[in-house]
Amino acid sequence: MGLQEKLKELEDELARTQKNKATEYHIGIVKSKIAQIRRELLSPKKGGASGGGFDVKKSGDATVALIGLPSVGKSTLLNRLTNAESKTAAYAFTTLKCIPGTLEYNNTKIQILDLPGIIEGAKDGKGRGREVIAVARGVDLILVMLEATHPEQRRIIETELYGFGIRVNSRRPRVNIGKAIRGGVTINHTVPITKISDREIMATLSSYSIFNANVVLHQDVTVDEFIDVLEGNRSYVPVIYLLTKFDTIKEKPKVDFEYLPISADNKESIEKLKATIYKRLDLISIFTKRRGEDADLTEPMIVRRGISISEVCEKLHRDLKKDFRYALVWGTSVKHQPQRVGIYHILDDKDVVQIIKR
Repeated sequence: MGLQEKLKELEDELARTQKNKATEYHIGIVKSKIAQIRRELLSPKKGGASGGGFDVKKSGDATVALIGLPSVGKSTLLNRLTNAESKTAAYAFTTLKCIPGTLEYNNTKIQILDLPGIIEGAKDGKGRGREVIAVARGVDLILVMLEATHPEQRRIIETELYGFGIRVNSRRPRVNIGKAIRGGVTINHTVPITKISDREIMATLSSYSIFNANVVLHQDVTVDEFIDVLEGNRSYVPVIYLLTKFDTIKEKPKVDFEYLPISADNKESIEKLKATIYKRLDLISIFTKRRGEDADLTEPMIVRRGISISEVCEKLHRDLKKDFRYALVWGTSVKHQPQRVGIYHILDDKDVVQIIKR
């Protein structure tokens, strides 16, 4: 039986299983197996590379991706926002590679990426879907473009993004899982927990062959969010929904989500979009400091507001979070200068950070 068949079998089993206390452990196991199979399906094949125009070097202070179904106006919008020249035409799949452009706004340079249109099943590789969504995993903001006459396209886009490990308009769950050598599993929480039970936590850990660990939940999470923490490869990206060709409809669409109406020929809507992109990125400056040296105030890290020490570690070096002991912070996010803080401390604009490793 292939991976796709195993995945379908597990998803069917999950759909027909009623959730109650008697089935909590079983559901935790099934959901964990589904996540592990999806990871295997989405992992690049050995020796393979994305290539084909998808290897675009990041530049500027932030990166924004244009995501949508074919022929929704992504290339036209890129040309209106930036200095790029993305090919446009009145038929689908005009863009066959990733085309970058630069939006200069309020003394910042924001890289905008025009990606080929994705189709239903993109997360499974259809229409070069894996390459397209893989690029989207690494951006700071996604502009999801939907035709004003077909706002239901949102469901398709979000399903594909979710299947590829992108969690839109949400932040990384504040859950700490520390593996231990012995002692079994201990579970503690600093807030009331209602969405997940100890049985579900135990089942999920068991499915990942973790039998000794210290688990601390700093927020109420679902089983799926707990699995996301265990997988450790999710991308949490803010999204702005755009309804394109808005000037072609007679009535305002009835939708249950916030959106920005866009018409490529309407300069006012384009300027409003530029301001919204800048505001939504919510960029701040963070400075780093080495032990025994002054902080480098000439080259700040440009990051999104609300960033934690944990996320700064990930940006600086992939092993820094694993070796983290504590951090010293100077700035408005702390009362003392400096102040010793933990990995979940949230930083403010112009803060100075020194990471202390084990």
